[in-house]
Amino acid sequence: MSEGGGEGAVEHSGLRAALGGLTTRGRSFLAAGVAAVACSYLLGQADLLRVGLLLAALPLVCVLVLHRTRYRVAGSRTLSPARVPATAESRVRLRMENVSRLPTGVLMLQDRVPYVLGPRPRFVLDRVEPGGRREVSYRVRADLRGRYPLGPLQLRLSDPFGMCELTRSFSTVDTLTVVPRVEPLPPVRLAGQAAGHGDGRRSSLALAGEDDLIPRGYRHGDDLRRVHWRSTARHGELMVRREEQPQKARCTVLLDTRAAAHPGAGPDSAFEWAVAGAASAAVHLLERGFSVRLLTDTGISVPGPDGAGGFPGGAESADAVGLLLDTLAAVDHSEAEGLSAAYDAVRAGDEGVLIAFFGDLDEEQAAVAGRIRQRCGAAVAFVLDGDAWTRGSGGTGVPSGQVPVAERVGLLRRAGWTALPVAPGDALADLWRAAVDRAGAEPGRPVDASAPETVGGGRW
Repeated sequence: MSEGGGEGAVEHSGLRAALGGLTTRGRSFLAAGVAAVACSYLLGQADLLRVGLLLAALPLVCVLVLHRTRYRVAGSRTLSPARVPATAESRVRLRMENVSRLPTGVLMLQDRVPYVLGPRPRFVLDRVEPGGRREVSYRVRADLRGRYPLGPLQLRLSDPFGMCELTRSFSTVDTLTVVPRVEPLPPVRLAGQAAGHGDGRRSSLALAGEDDLIPRGYRHGDDLRRVHWRSTARHGELMVRREEQPQKARCTVLLDTRAAAHPGAGPDSAFEWAVAGAASAAVHLLERGFSVRLLTDTGISVPGPDGAGGFPGGAESADAVGLLLDTLAAVDHSEAEGLSAAYDAVRAGDEGVLIAFFGDLDEEQAAVAGRIRQRCGAAVAFVLDGDAWTRGSGGTGVPSGQVPVAERVGLLRRAGWTALPVAPGDALADLWRAAVDRAGAEPGRPVDASAPETVGGGRW
């Protein structure tokens, strides 16, 4: 039963299982019939024999009828939508169709849903005529992101006399994807970077050297100042240098998923704030044309739609946003002890802009984060105050081996990060804007009140 109304058939079972579906009324009729047959034999009453056979045959006939009709009921499930942000609702529509030539009895439906989505929905459908359809719907809502299976749908068939009830299950299961909530962020500017096709974009030649430049044939309207005379003499026709190729600005979103770095659990935990923050930052940058790579502390880069380690921005960002959010819907704590694997993943090249969401850091991991900063053109770190989240949930004190958030932020700032502490209740949009003020307040970088909000150059 897939999204869009795919149909499923009831699973088969044997006649013995069908006999197990006799209700109390059916068992009573069967027992009374057997007793009447026995009494008629002992007492020699032929009329009592006929009554006994009727009483015993009625529930057995009902079992046989239900055993046949169970194959002739089809069902489908539709999720609208199949991907929702946390705390949002999705409507589930169930459709039952009687594909036999006989009317059904009373149908009772029950759909299996995880307990976090609420109680199991149950429906009672009256008699369905041959070829008839019935539709029912219910809503599900999850406060915590994840992938939740819906189904299989259970169907309970009942005969008109209430002698037998058979419970059967459809074979297919749908998945509801609950993604992190994405918070709209204000457009600001980041040092030396640009969103692909905006002002201050970076460009690169097709090849690096003048001698290695691959020219192309002259086209009407080309600037004669771009004529490559050496290639013209070689080919006997006008050849021009290739135009500079625009290169999209790149960004890496680093998510610290270490279990030791994020105390607590649940929708209001520090880890869930970090995941939602990473989703908001990645979507914001994708929509502004950046090529975004999602990286975790384990050093694993989430592959983009083409199998590469990044999601394309700009006009292609719609599909990329869905894939990225689906990935973040299932991300969980890692057992990694440090950030060394993430450093190994970024030191191979220029990461462009780096947006990081860190949990608790000791001095050693703060030093590793400082080395990660050296591989990037501009870097912003949101440092979650695990101590504050622990106190809010009833705990006390700083986790063993960790340093207070103010010291962690100071260590990152001395390493070149634009670092901001994050406490429970803080909005990412406010912190996103505060990063501008923080960078402008650094020595030697005054803030011009009449200029656009910037942390250096390009818009992000």
